[in-house]
Amino acid sequence: MSTVEGAGAEGQNKVQRTYEAIRSRIADGTYAAGHRLVLGSLAKEFKVSPVPVREAIRLLQAEGYVHFQRNVGATVAAIDPVEYQQTMQMLAIVEGAATALAAPYLTKADLVAAAKLNDRMRASLDKLDPPAFTLLNHEFHEVLYARCPNPRLVEVVRRGWSSLAVIRDSTFSFVPGRASSSVAEHDQLLDLIRTGAGAEWIEHRARSHRTATVDAFLDWEADQDKAPEA
Repeated sequence: MSTVEGAGAEGQNKVQRTYEAIRSRIADGTYAAGHRLVLGSLAKEFKVSPVPVREAIRLLQAEGYVHFQRNVGATVAAIDPVEYQQTMQMLAIVEGAATALAAPYLTKADLVAAAKLNDRMRASLDKLDPPAFTLLNHEFHEVLYARCPNPRLVEVVRRGWSSLAVIRDSTFSFVPGRASSSVAEHDQLLDLIRTGAGAEWIEHRARSHRTATVDAFLDWEADQDKAPEA
């Protein structure tokens, strides 16, 4: 019994590869907001038929990365600055609290793992790959809040990260200069935890670290709005 491309394991692999390739380009800014996703061109580039491209775009649309415009077709969705700001503010509060509560339960191995992740982020600054840097950043923070004794709070933090990924994977694509500051702030947060600082200081440092990122992005966006059109 024959199957069309897009059905069966081989077809699903083509959809997944195409999805990951397009999503990566959206995340790193290669495909900016408003960029048209033309099925024929993408199919030719990825050496597949239009079927897996269409399915990949549908997946991206469901996740909020792509939307359809009448008489235009599929385009990369713009970042909603209000939604971004609100999500980051929420994450700053809940992740800060979760990190402070987790601090007494972190082991030496946890702190070593977090420090190694931050060192990898530091080593990548010269040739910054925003999506890869963001993944390391996520892993770093996951180590610090995962031992929070309140599982409901951990769940809320993880939902916040998931929501943020839908808005756009990597803030560092738009404000790459923020990356070095982020690494330095990680060092400060680790120092507070290692020295047994009070929960209020750890929570404040974790929260201000998050709000500094959203402030950097909003400043960048304001500059974009002021920039004259070419």
